[in-house]
Amino acid sequence: MIDPLFQPIQIGTLKSKNRICMPAMHLNMCDAFQVTDRMVDFYEARARGGAGIITVGYATVDDCSGSPFCLGAHEDAFIPGLTRLAAAIKTNGAKALVQLNHPGRYVRSSQIENRTPLAPSAIASRMTGETPKEMTREDIDSVIHGFRRAAFRVKTAGFDGLEVLSGTGYLISEFLSPVTNRRQDDFGGSLENRMRFGLKIIEAIRDAVGDAFPVLVRINGNDFMPGGNGREELQAYAVALTKAGVDALNINVGWHEARVPQITTAVPRGAFAYLARGIKERVGIPVMAGHRVHDVETARELIANEMCDMVAMGRALIADPCMPDKARQGREKEILHCIACNQGCFDRIRSGKFVKCLCNPKAGNEKANQTIKVEHPKQILVSGGGPAGMNAALSAWESGHTVTLYEKQKLLGGQLFLAAAPPGRSEFKLLARDLAHQISLTDIRVELGQEVNEEILEREKPDAVIIATGALPIDPPIPGANRPHVVQAWDILNGRASVGKKVVVVGGGAVGVETALFLTEKGTLSGDALKFLMVNKAEDPQFLYDLA
Repeated sequence: MIDPLFQPIQIGTLKSKNRICMPAMHLNMCDAFQVTDRMVDFYEARARGGAGIITVGYATVDDCSGSPFCLGAHEDAFIPGLTRLAAAIKTNGAKALVQLNHPGRYVRSSQIENRTPLAPSAIASRMTGETPKEMTREDIDSVIHGFRRAAFRVKTAGFDGLEVLSGTGYLISEFLSPVTNRRQDDFGGSLENRMRFGLKIIEAIRDAVGDAFPVLVRINGNDFMPGGNGREELQAYAVALTKAGVDALNINVGWHEARVPQITTAVPRGAFAYLARGIKERVGIPVMAGHRVHDVETARELIANEMCDMVAMGRALIADPCMPDKARQGREKEILHCIACNQGCFDRIRSGKFVKCLCNPKAGNEKANQTIKVEHPKQILVSGGGPAGMNAALSAWESGHTVTLYEKQKLLGGQLFLAAAPPGRSEFKLLARDLAHQISLTDIRVELGQEVNEEILEREKPDAVIIATGALPIDPPIPGANRPHVVQAWDILNGRASVGKKVVVVGGGAVGVETALFLTEKGTLSGDALKFLMVNKAEDPQFLYDLA
C-alpha cells in the first residue's frame, strides 16, 4: 500500500514529491531584510530532511510591511539574497516558495521607522495598542503595486512559486472582515466588496508572473473573531480565489488576537482540519491543512480521509528537520516530535529573537551546532536523565566520547513529567519518550535508580562529569510556609500530596497558574465523555459546557 503522505501532487505547473509542506513562519533570522547564513542553514537542513515544499517568509511588499527581521522583497537589492535562499532549498531536494504579506495594523510603528501603520479603517489594534491610518485609494493602489513588484522579484530570484497570506488578521484579512473594515466605498460593506482588495492583489500578481507560475493563497477557514468572518464567508472567498486562478489554498485558522487557542499543546492534533475539508469540498484545486498537524500519523490520516490534499507541518519540521525522510524510511520511532510548547519558537519571536526549539537544540544554529568528532575521546559521566542530561549525553556520544548516564529515578525524563501534569500539557511526556528512544539507539550506558555519589565517581573514574540534575522549587520566605497544610506545587502535580476543596495557590507564574488549572480540572468531564453525552443529546449543551 502506497503511503498517502508520499504520493506526488501537482500544484499548477509545480510537482511536489510528497504531501508535506513547511509553511512560512516568522523566524527573525534576517538582517535589515537581507537573507543571512543562519537562515540559509536553517532551510537547507529542512530541504535535506525530505519536505516536499518549503515556503519561506513572510516577505515584505513595501517599506511599511514588516520589521527588518522579515525577509525583504520590496526592493531589487534583496534579489541576490532571495536567489541564494531559493537555490539552497532547491538543490537540497524541495520546491521553494515565498509567502508575500502586508501586516496592516499588526505592525508596530517602531518597526517601520515610526510611520503610521495602514489598515482599511482607523480601528485600534489589540496587538499593538496603536490606531492605524485609514488607507486612501492611493494607498490601496500602492500596496497592490507592491505585491505585484514583490511577486516579480521572487520569480526573478528563482523560486518555484509564491503564496499570498490572506488570513491571520493581517491586511488582506482586515479588508475581508467587518470587524476591521468599516469603509463606505467599493472596498467595504458587502462581502463582495470586502473581497475586492485580495482579489485585485491576485490579479496584479498574475499580471506580473504569468499564468504558468504557481500562486497559492493562505486563507483562514474561520477567523474565530466575534462579528468577523466564519466558515461560510471564507468558503465563499475560497471559491472566488479559485475563479481568480490561484493554484492551491493553504487553510489557516484564527487571528492572532482571537480567544480560541490555535497553536498550544492543549489544541488536539488535527482539530481544525474540518475547516480545510469544508473548503476542499467547494473548490477544485489542492487544499492544505495545518495547525497542530505535528505527527505523521495525524498527517497521513487527514490525507487518507480526504480532509485535505497536503499538510502544513511547520513547528514539526523545526523540531525534526528529517521527519519526512524518517517517516518515508519506516523510522517513525526516531522522530523528535514538536510538543507545541512554543517556548523556543513563538515566545522567542515575540521577544524579538530568532527561532530556536525546546525539543531540538540545534534549531536556529545548524552550522554552529554541527557535531565535531574529537581526536581523543574521554570517559564522560552525566548526572541527571532529564532533557538537559539526555541531550548532553547524546551530544557527547555523537562527538565520540564514551558516555554513562545516571538517573536517580526509575525512568528517563526528569521534570518533563511534572511539566506534563497540568491539563493540556501531556505532550511533554512525548519529549521524554523521544529523547529516551534516541538514547536507546546509541551505546550510551544508562544507570537508572542511582543517584551519583562519591562511591560511584570513584568507581567510574570519569574524565569529566556533566551535572544536569535539574532545578529545585523555591522555598518562599513567607511566615507559616512550613505549616502542615502548606505544600509545594510539585507535590500536587506528581501526586505526592492532596488538597481539600478550598485551596489558595500562592504565586501567579507558570507553575502557579498550571497548578490551579490542574486542580480545577478535577471532577470535570473528559473529552470522550463530553462527546458521548453531546452526540446522544443526553443533557442540555449549556449544562454539559459547564461540566466541562
